[in-house]
Amino acid sequence: MFFVDTIEVAGLGNRSYLAGGERTAVVVDPPRDIDRAITAAARRGVRISHVVETHVHNDYVTGGLELARITGAAYLVPAGARVSYSRVPVYDEDRRVIDATDGLVLRALDTPGHTPHHTSYALERNGTAVAVFTGGSLLIGTVGRPDLVEPRLTEHLARAQYASVHRLADELPDDAAVLPTHGFGSFCSSSQTMGESTTIGKEKTSNEALTRDIENFVADLLAGLDDVPAYYAHMGPVNTCGPRPVDLTPPAVADADEIASRLAAGEWVVDLRNRVAFAEGHVAGSLNFEAEGRLATYLAWLIPWGKPVTLLAESAEQLAAAQRELVRVGIDRPAAAATGEPSRWTRSGEALASFPRATFADLVEHAEDGIVVLDVRRDSERAAGFLEGSVHIPLHALHRRLHEVPDGQVWVHCASGMRAAIAASLLDAAGRAVVAIDDAFDAAEKAGLRLRNH
Repeated sequence: MFFVDTIEVAGLGNRSYLAGGERTAVVVDPPRDIDRAITAAARRGVRISHVVETHVHNDYVTGGLELARITGAAYLVPAGARVSYSRVPVYDEDRRVIDATDGLVLRALDTPGHTPHHTSYALERNGTAVAVFTGGSLLIGTVGRPDLVEPRLTEHLARAQYASVHRLADELPDDAAVLPTHGFGSFCSSSQTMGESTTIGKEKTSNEALTRDIENFVADLLAGLDDVPAYYAHMGPVNTCGPRPVDLTPPAVADADEIASRLAAGEWVVDLRNRVAFAEGHVAGSLNFEAEGRLATYLAWLIPWGKPVTLLAESAEQLAAAQRELVRVGIDRPAAAATGEPSRWTRSGEALASFPRATFADLVEHAEDGIVVLDVRRDSERAAGFLEGSVHIPLHALHRRLHEVPDGQVWVHCASGMRAAIAASLLDAAGRAVVAIDDAFDAAEKAGLRLRNH
């Protein structure tokens, strides 16, 4: 027998895997909160004998080094990765026995493209590949992006990515499961993935890297590359040096006076409640990053790196979950935290701030009122269609470009409402009159608003 268990890292759009047989197992690309992998192995009743990395990650802090230390597992890292800690260097065609009883062997396959040293791992049972851990190489219906290492290498890596995907398709059986790390919302994916599972055979018929010629594929891949989250610049160096162990103990409790002092000092106070509750009442100057949204991605993308952050949560459970998400992207210790109702986070006599929410149908009724319509979607989204007369500042740039927002009441929108809520909180904290459009962009045209295309 053999098994492959998926460890979802939904907030970052990634997956890790525990795979093995009756006695021992391997963990592939573990996130920083390693207790989930340890629990999964305990549930299976297996020992983690190997921990492997497909590459030095650009989008999250790995838990591989610490997991290997705690479990005594061999830590396999591609030989071409220039890391400063002790590991077992992996070369092309290296084989490692994962579980001799069940005939499980891990075979390394050089698949450069996402990074120069990227390595995929075929899981073979009795000599036949049953699955392949493809990291950021072959994804479901697409490939990993090649532009996260060095701009001058991007086209070279795009061509290498094409060749690597073809190598996997040529060398592995059609029924081998393709198990990528990226591609479930991760910005490491070059385009949106299609579906939750796939095989080599399915990819041969649906993945453009396998159905198109290299020149057209590379040209379109390069043309379609999206914005890169700013915090990615910090992930590679952290993973190269070796991350510190995680500390998930609760932060120091902040009272209303401390929250006010931290705001006055220019620190970030982040309210984790849902956007409806935040709009109805919040501490003036605080920012709204929903715990249920893509907290780690967008907070790490926007916050000046290293700035202290205080978290406000409706419960201890919400706070703990947020801490877990944030350590995955290197935001290790909140400066302070508070839980409960927002009335407890303000000093006596201070009123809560609020702002209205609206739909695109509401916008139609106010379109002639001299308002400012602010679109905070990414460039690639706006290129597909935008509201005539709207101002465009992508969310990830808004905190640096608030001065560019024209005078007047600002009606802010994104594609679904989550990013608009973040943007509205930034504007509100800056003293602007704001309305958060909490609606799907698809509803704009149906409401009678005029759209334009570039």
